[in-house]
Amino acid sequence: MVVALAGNGSRPRRADARRNYERLLEQARAAFTESGVDASLDEIARRAGVASGTLYRHFPTRLDLVEAVLAERIGELVDLGRGLLDADDAFVAVSTWLRAALAHALTYRGLAAATMSAALDGGGGGAAAAWHAELFEVGSALLVRARHAGVIDGAADDADVLKMVGAIAWAVQDAPEPSMRAERLLAVVVNGLRPH
Repeated sequence: MVVALAGNGSRPRRADARRNYERLLEQARAAFTESGVDASLDEIARRAGVASGTLYRHFPTRLDLVEAVLAERIGELVDLGRGLLDADDAFVAVSTWLRAALAHALTYRGLAAATMSAALDGGGGGAAAAWHAELFEVGSALLVRARHAGVIDGAADDADVLKMVGAIAWAVQDAPEPSMRAERLLAVVVNGLRPH
């Protein structure tokens, strides 16, 4: 049996290659949860029961592996934002999405810095940059809608607001109880968006 590898864009792979790919993703998720996105790639390969060369054939760089692990979550975040564009309360919609974006950025220690850096230099085959653009588009649409509804300050800059979410995730990643601290900081940002 031959199947195509998701996110790879190349030729179809045998079923055993697909199993290796899935085991690597599963072990990468576990390792990133335990140690952040700087977890040892050799250890991920060992835990998946494959040689390091197999990991590097599937994921030539660390960012390729991070992107593969994140692909599904990014899609969910984009879909959530698009769904919220039809919500009755534009302020609740934008604050709900910003909270979800922050939770995503806090998923793995080091994620905010790794993906922001990749988006800025267009690394990782362009996936990180493309995701950044898609997330910005959705977040910006929610902010524009809230601005037009008069529920956020007209001077609130979309890029600044969205960068603050990433900055909060980066600032609290090594703090005790990062989720609680992040929620408090996000509340300051969200409350600051209200018209004066």
